[in-house]
Amino acid sequence: MKAHVQHPKIHIDGSKARNYFFRYWEDEIQPDGTVKRTRMRHTCGPSRGDTKITLKQAELIRDDEMRKRNAPDVKTALVKGQSLFGEVAKMYIESHVERRGKMAAPTREKEAWMVNDFLVLAWEKRRLVDITPKEIEDWLFSLKRKDGEPLSWCAMKDMRRCLSAIYHKAEDWGLWEEGKRPPTAKVDIGKRSFRFDKQILSWEQTADVLGRLEDPNKLVIETCVATSTRISEVTGLMIKHFDPATRTIRIVQRNWRGDIDAPKTEGSKRLLALGNLAERYQAWIANLDRRGPNDWIFPQSDKHGGPHNGNLGKPMWDSGIRKALHEAAQGAGCDFPGLGPHSFRRANITWRQEVGGSAIEASKIAGHSEVDMTGEYTFVGIDRQEALTKAIQARLANAKPKGDGPTPNDAQHEQAARASKAKVVAINSKKTAA
Repeated sequence: MKAHVQHPKIHIDGSKARNYFFRYWEDEIQPDGTVKRTRMRHTCGPSRGDTKITLKQAELIRDDEMRKRNAPDVKTALVKGQSLFGEVAKMYIESHVERRGKMAAPTREKEAWMVNDFLVLAWEKRRLVDITPKEIEDWLFSLKRKDGEPLSWCAMKDMRRCLSAIYHKAEDWGLWEEGKRPPTAKVDIGKRSFRFDKQILSWEQTADVLGRLEDPNKLVIETCVATSTRISEVTGLMIKHFDPATRTIRIVQRNWRGDIDAPKTEGSKRLLALGNLAERYQAWIANLDRRGPNDWIFPQSDKHGGPHNGNLGKPMWDSGIRKALHEAAQGAGCDFPGLGPHSFRRANITWRQEVGGSAIEASKIAGHSEVDMTGEYTFVGIDRQEALTKAIQARLANAKPKGDGPTPNDAQHEQAARASKAKVVAINSKKTAA
């Protein structure tokens, strides 16, 4: 990039209208990333005729146009979005995604995957300012999954969000105009939709699946069902987080495939009642080889059931639990795409409200930062709808009058009718007498 300030003179061309115009230099980005300066011309307006403008007006037009293009130094030029997307994306990964304390491990891995495998490949050699909303929208709808199917709405939303995050960081770093909306702001990805239908197992199906699981997988899923914990929160439990006296567990950390970090949000740090699971936890912990306060409640073990080979110092991963869950659900004939430990978190939030809990209580126990999110998790099944519909119908049926006697409203209508009839008779009698 070159710093430049232009203040061209106003000229008059040789046309019939004698138009005011000025010439200036425009930087054009080449395919190889270099900058080529091209001579451009801008017409301000006619100096003759009904629509003529004055020289002063032409100069104001020139000043306004050049204000958009002038860059007195390289820093100002970069603020106008002239940086290559690939360079900014690299800065985003190194200075934001991979920097300690910025993102949780699952989010960090997902962001790096989207940037390196998709966004950089598509826009690496383009300048930030040259990427248009239509190009982004066309690109998103052209993406395919590995099976050849179009990218899901949620995946497109994540991709758009990640691209937008890069522009916002570019603004923070002085590489994008402050307050200027990124091109992603005008990208329309259509109505919200999901790849899989939202569903949960019924009470009976859940009991059937739990009956086919063995500990520790069974106890982990039972905890998700009873407390609405995330799977990462359960596998991140240490013995010191369980209090047999109060029959509670404290959620203060989470485990994502060996990465130990704080829970997803500040509200996710919470104290949860175990109910009847407290005895199960006591019995399970009593049988562990290591029972120090900083030992894991659900440690890794040899996959063949043999010696632990030192894995007791590491917590379980969620992948083995998911596999066991699908096998149990298949055996019960109730497996479905999208079934996982998180399905039971959704079930708990739904069932907690069915048994009398409020939405606010369900939200607090689940660790949601907003009640609206609890609404997203709440599933109103057909059985619940049937019960609510019948409750309304029962109330309506009880509101009907009992016995054959007239209701107060019926008596009022009958009295009004008799008065009206008497009035008509009186008027007819007067007419007859006359």
